[in-house]
Amino acid sequence: MPQLGRVASLRPYLIWFGIAVLLTLAAIRGMAWLRAHPEHNPGARFELAHRQGWATHGKLAALVEDDAGCFAAFDRAGAGYLRRPPMGEGACLATQRMLLTGNRFVPTMRPANAAPGCAVTAAMVLWTRDVVQPLARKYFGQRVVGIENLGAYNCRRIAGRPAQSEHSTANAIDISAFTLADGTRISLIDDWDDDDVRREFLHAVRDGSCGLFSTVLSPDYNEAHANHFHLDMAARTAGWTICR
Repeated sequence: MPQLGRVASLRPYLIWFGIAVLLTLAAIRGMAWLRAHPEHNPGARFELAHRQGWATHGKLAALVEDDAGCFAAFDRAGAGYLRRPPMGEGACLATQRMLLTGNRFVPTMRPANAAPGCAVTAAMVLWTRDVVQPLARKYFGQRVVGIENLGAYNCRRIAGRPAQSEHSTANAIDISAFTLADGTRISLIDDWDDDDVRREFLHAVRDGSCGLFSTVLSPDYNEAHANHFHLDMAARTAGWTICR
């Protein structure tokens, strides 16, 4: 009986020891899984080659305040680019302006001198690879070779609000049209509401952009966006995003 009593008194400790061992093994396996899937690991360095994952948007948003880290990601990827001089001052100071050279990562931009910020450009690389091109192949059986934009830098406030626009630091870009390999042009102003495959493509691009960019505004948002997608990498508390 004394022996049984000792075993009974040790039972809670053995149970807790077993739980601790299981938790430790789970943590080890979890860390190994995160190392194998850096796109889901908030602590892993951002790389342009990584697939999109749970941590992707947070990493992109963090690059807005990390000029050196952002440009280093392009350097590691072997991406050719021209870093443009800082523009503006105060709330309108843009320090990350850049132009990609060639069309390896993003189709030819028209006009070519928009020079969005590095964080937005990084998001556009993933957007082109994971959203635009797969949808172009799905709906048209070909690639997008050109993207038209309405600009990136514009020192101004958000219309009707006291807050400064993300365009004030080139942390945004407005996309107005896409050109396919066969020369077909798909524009938001002409094709957003048409009852055909172009409309389906544009709506799918909008939906696929949500969660990658911090803000995605389309013609469904208001009349001011009737002719373009507004895409930005605004850094917000808790990482929440807007998609309309």
